[in-house]
Amino acid sequence: MVTAIVLIKAEIQRIPDVAETIAQIREVSEVYSVTGEFDLVAMVRVRGHEELADVIPGGLNKVPGVIHTETHIAFRTYTRHDLEAAFSLGLSGA
Repeated sequence: MVTAIVLIKAEIQRIPDVAETIAQIREVSEVYSVTGEFDLVAMVRVRGHEELADVIPGGLNKVPGVIHTETHIAFRTYTRHDLEAAFSLGLSGA
């Protein structure tokens, strides 16, 4: 499984519509409205790298109102459970 984090700049007045349209893309698991330089963050999950071309430039970038995207590929996923295990002292709870 390949996870891509896509940072999205959108036309201000269209942000809610852009977010809803992107959220309907099958490979998009979440879309977040965020503060900062970008307006939205989309989490894209596909089976292989070659599928990213269909989903991002082939679909997400073509959503009306999307101005610019920046894509980051995740190397490894850390969950809260992973972090708790990494920092655990091995002591049982009382």
